[in-house]
Parts: sequence; C-alpha cells; structure tokens
Amino acid sequence: MTTQQRAEETRARILEAATIGFAEQGYESTGVAEICERADVSKGAFYHHFSSKQDLFMELLQRWLAQLDAGLAGFRNARVPVSEELLNMTEMICTVFEVADDQLPIFLEFWAKAAHDPKVWEATITPYQRYRSYFADIVKTGIDQGDLRPVDPDTTARVIVSLAVGLVLQGLLDAEGADWGHVAREGMQMLLQGLEKEPTPRPLTGEQKGCDPR
Repeated sequence: MTTQQRAEETRARILEAATIGFAEQGYESTGVAEICERADVSKGAFYHHFSSKQDLFMELLQRWLAQLDAGLAGFRNARVPVSEELLNMTEMICTVFEVADDQLPIFLEFWAKAAHDPKVWEATITPYQRYRSYFADIVKTGIDQGDLRPVDPDTTARVIVSLAVGLVLQGLLDAEGADWGHVAREGMQMLLQGLEKEPTPRPLTGEQKGCDPR
C-alpha cells in the first residue's frame, strides 16, 4: 500500500468514525479523542487531515450535498417538456433516501448545527439557494417554451424545494408511513396541474415506482 493510499484509508476511517459518533451522540458530545479511538488513529493523524472537529463536520456536510448535486444533474433532460422533466425529478427523493440511509440523526444534526454556527449555516443555506436558482431556471425555460403558465419562477422554485425538503423529512422520520417515492410523484403532479398551460391528464393513483427511505 502506498503512502497516499494509507492516507486516504486513514481519512476515510476518521470520516466514518465521526459519522457514527455524531449520529449516536450528536456533534457537541462527540470529541476528537473519541473519534480517534473509533477510527484507531492518533490525534496527530486526525489533525494532519482536519484542522478541527468543525472542519471534519463540514466535510461530511459537503460530501452529502455533493451526492445530492450529482443526482440532480443526472435528471436534466432538454429533450422532454419541462413538466415531464420536473415529474421525472421526483425519483430524486429515492436518491436522497439512499444517501441518508440510516443516518437520520446526522442529517438532523446538520440542520441543528446550522442554527447555532454561522459557518455551518452558510454551508447549509448556500445549497438551498443554489437549488432554488436551479429550479427557477427550469421553470423559466418551461415558460419560455410555452409548457408552463407565466408564473413567478422564484416563488415556484421555493414551493418545489419546500415540497422536496418536507417529503424528505417526513420520509426519514416515518419511513413506513407511506410509499414516499409515490407521494413525491403525486405531489408534483398536483403542482403541475396548476403550472401547466394545458395540463396533461395524469392519473394520480396509477402504479408508480416507489422507494424505501429506510
């Protein structure tokens, strides 16, 4: 194993140990010493890779968001109407559940930490602003193409993001409460009924691909 490979393995162990610690005990109650013990590394190795516990926490957040960004990018398709593109993006809810996996506590820890830490808040709110801009651009395209009514793109984007965040939170808190992939698709169908210039008839109770948020 090369020096670089050993360094990458050490970094991965630290990240995994921190994820478990933050999820089980929360950010404040998980110290660097405990993370090092879980990862079986020295404090010197920890500080070689991360300048602080907050730095480590931020990397976990950025990695989680990067997976979401990659998922969103994969759903862009200029060859279909914007309304169909938005409907197809509801499959992203399953990707979010896969990313979150069984890590609801760490997912909530990001939000809780953002309320008290300006640096974490900035890192958390920036992606939401990016997602709103992303969906606003899609809505503008739909209006320009005549697929959507002349609605306010920014307001519409905020509603879409609110729908997505609300579904994710419900799905993670109540995994067996519903088929959340199906609920996401139905929710977008309802929204599109008000957005489309000429609404496309779509059954709300048809058989759709679901997902397991657990």
